[in-house]
Amino acid sequence: MKLTLVLLFCISAVQAQTFEYDYDEIPTGQPETTDAESPNAGTLQDPRGHRPIVDSAYYYRRNQPVYTGQNTDGRRMRYRTQPTPSTQRSSIVEERVSPDAGGCKHLSTDKGVLCPTGCELRTSLLKEEKNTKLIIDDLTLRLSNLTRSTNTIHVYVENLDHEMQRRQTQYSGNNQIVSSYNAELEDRFALIKDKVESTLPSTIRMMRSVVQSLKAKLENLRKAVLTQKEFCKRPCTVTCNIPVVTGKECNEIYEKGGRESQMYLINPDSFKAPYKVYCDMTTAEGGWALIQSRQDGSVDFGRSWDAYKNGFGNIAFDVGKGFCDTPGEYWLGNDRISQLTKLKPTELFFEMQDWEDEQLTAHYTKFRVQNEVNNYRLFIDGYSGTAGNALLEGAKMLSGVNKTMTIHQNMMFSTYNRDNDAWEPGNPAKQCAREDGGGWWYNRCHSANPNGRYYWGGQYTKEMAKHGTDDGIVWMDARGSWYSLKKMSMKIRPQFPTSGTQQQIVQTYLEH
Repeated sequence: MKLTLVLLFCISAVQAQTFEYDYDEIPTGQPETTDAESPNAGTLQDPRGHRPIVDSAYYYRRNQPVYTGQNTDGRRMRYRTQPTPSTQRSSIVEERVSPDAGGCKHLSTDKGVLCPTGCELRTSLLKEEKNTKLIIDDLTLRLSNLTRSTNTIHVYVENLDHEMQRRQTQYSGNNQIVSSYNAELEDRFALIKDKVESTLPSTIRMMRSVVQSLKAKLENLRKAVLTQKEFCKRPCTVTCNIPVVTGKECNEIYEKGGRESQMYLINPDSFKAPYKVYCDMTTAEGGWALIQSRQDGSVDFGRSWDAYKNGFGNIAFDVGKGFCDTPGEYWLGNDRISQLTKLKPTELFFEMQDWEDEQLTAHYTKFRVQNEVNNYRLFIDGYSGTAGNALLEGAKMLSGVNKTMTIHQNMMFSTYNRDNDAWEPGNPAKQCAREDGGGWWYNRCHSANPNGRYYWGGQYTKEMAKHGTDDGIVWMDARGSWYSLKKMSMKIRPQFPTSGTQQQIVQTYLEH
């Protein structure tokens, strides 16, 4: 029995189970209420009662793009052609190479693609092999002891048999005593014989089966270790060659001669490790750090507070040139964004593209994000561009309180699990980030939603939205609430020495 319990414990110890939570399904502690149930329903103060629908003059109408299966440059698209269903998560996932597949092909989050490994598997396997061998050796020893005990019992039974035969002859004169004694002896003999011939062999067979199974697993582990050793013999390779030139931020790299738009390593704080960022070195004299990028819906932006704090997504990838010159979808991270805006006075540049490939821009000459203690509070100023001053003035199609509560200036950052918006604070059923699909500086709730859900084709409806809200990649002044933009990016860089020079360069770029 003890041996059986030991085996069951060993088997259960290697089992594990994981759970994944949908950010829209995290319990709030209170039931959700509909707009009709809200005490503000039907009033100007209802954040969900003022969105222009189909009959509005601001509803943007465009012919739906025809899917050809290829980008404009001839490359195959890596994503689906239909709008994101409102009841399902995006099925698009990044192609990853699992670390336990061996080799040195997966990315290292600390040092970019410079130091992938995979060789940690070898250490784990060797440790597992050592533990498994100890278990097998212990079971083998117990099996050997059990076999010897069984042989001893067999000898004892044979001796009893001989003794019984001898006593049968010796006490033949006392039939009654012998019969009584033999009956008891035969009962004990039958019991022992049953144990020896049935129970013990069955137990031994079971233990041998377990030992064989463990030996087979050990052999598989040995093969995995040998495979990993072969992989680790070769030097690690990278998918993106990171340039040698580096700096505190992208503009410093530009001044040092880095003129190619691609992924670089920057190090704003010498006491912390450097990290990857895509630097745009061509737009309006270059030097821009790309802090946000949306282009194909391949990355889910409905992330937690910690995810937005640390950053997520794909910085850049190689399309065959030998270096990562094509940005992916990602959020750089609030800690990093806050740190970059504190190095020097910083400007912010939005670039947008609709599904007819029309370009829109929004440029702010002042941009700063406070630290996590202040919930990454946002400060912006100095707008120019073609998309509309949504962040500072709110949605131009609204008026009064309805317009004021879409202003993003001075707002704190919110995610589905950290509610800092101005919509009924403390009410878990009234959370902008949870309803609008991503983390952002929400008010009650937005006039701009760059981190919202990605909808193919641009136009979408309440029925398509997860919560019936305008949760797409929205810039209301440009295309209204129910049009999700095709591309959206946010870039920052230190301000130029004089604002006049800076404005002139940006304005020249916008005009061309």
